[in-house]
Amino acid sequence: MELKREIRRWDLVLLLINNIIGAGIFGLPSKIFALSGIYSVLALFVCGFIIFVLVLCFAEVASRFDKTGGPYLYTLNAFGKWPAFIIGWLILITRLATYAALLNLLVTYLSYFYPLFTESNTYRFGIIILATALLTLVNYLGVKNSTQLNNTLGVIKLVPLAIFIGTGLFFIDPAMVIAEQPLPSLSDFSSSIFVLVFAFTGFEATLVNTGEVRKPEKSIPFALITAITFIAIFYGLIQIVSIGTLPGLAASDKPLTDAAQIFMGPAGAVFISIGAIISISGTLNAVMLVGSRVPYALSVERQFPKFFAHLHPKFRTPTFSLLVFSLVSLFASLSGSFIYAVSISVISKILILLAVCAALIRLRLREKGATTFYQLPFGYFFASVGILACIWLLASANLEEFRDVLITTLVGIVLYGMYRFAAGRRKKV
Repeated sequence: MELKREIRRWDLVLLLINNIIGAGIFGLPSKIFALSGIYSVLALFVCGFIIFVLVLCFAEVASRFDKTGGPYLYTLNAFGKWPAFIIGWLILITRLATYAALLNLLVTYLSYFYPLFTESNTYRFGIIILATALLTLVNYLGVKNSTQLNNTLGVIKLVPLAIFIGTGLFFIDPAMVIAEQPLPSLSDFSSSIFVLVFAFTGFEATLVNTGEVRKPEKSIPFALITAITFIAIFYGLIQIVSIGTLPGLAASDKPLTDAAQIFMGPAGAVFISIGAIISISGTLNAVMLVGSRVPYALSVERQFPKFFAHLHPKFRTPTFSLLVFSLVSLFASLSGSFIYAVSISVISKILILLAVCAALIRLRLREKGATTFYQLPFGYFFASVGILACIWLLASANLEEFRDVLITTLVGIVLYGMYRFAAGRRKKV
């Protein structure tokens, strides 16, 4: 029994957009402006260029595979089981942390309309449980239902952002955009790019669902390049509008809402807040779809217990993998114990990106004869540039973040070692 291939080319484009454009864009402009000022636009496009190089590497590597697993599967084929498990573990942890953080953020935005959602734990817990139950049900009933919900929310979430851009462009004060400012320090500029990695990534986790994509060798390269190009332009326009309309941008906690209030009035602030709720909901659905497939992929490769690979006989969804992911995510959302992991998610993602660039080189060195997958022109060059870019980005992180990544990785290694030991003993018996 196999997963259903219900994700078409444009479904994958929307899934990528939905997974990448999440809640981060509603707080991103002020954070990078505080670091780099008007040069934050340049930082955005530098980050976009780096991500585009990494996406090209992903396009080739991903097109070689038609199974569920994404970067985990690529690393497994290129470097073996232990490195692959570490990558799979990092993907899983980032998905859990992202889900917990976004669900709590959803509650915060809902409190804009009904303050009791944050003032009362009863209301907070209720909305967290209800949202998780609904998303679990949608994903349980099949990838087609999840994809349809994703497509709907993916399109809807872009509407308020597009209106923000389209309206805001007419209210930009040119003096604010071209104002003379001192060049930011290299450290601040690098930090801006490092922060932006979080906003541009998510595509690496989306590819975990390759086993449900139609004609992945063609659909994946097209979807990756199309989605990341659109997102880079979209982010750039949002940043320009934010800089040109909001004088106190650097100090704003909700820059898009505050900017909209200036040029669209109170109704604009409400409109953007609703857009944030829709955006977060769409990303939560995409995170659950992807996150529930990671334990499944690990189980198929015998690195997680066998029951995670169980598929529903009718819907062909990984039932136990989905339920366990949902329960752990629910616990993390209620307790907040996983939210700290958001601070290390960027390092985890960069390590995943670095591993895939290295996998491209490794897989090319092993290949023989004709190929049917997408071949990136100057592949060795782009992979090398991608590796160097990842190393540079990692250098922008601090030692505490590296410590957290190390602890998280060691926990995964210990659990994997215990599972392998127990599996070995069962075989002997």
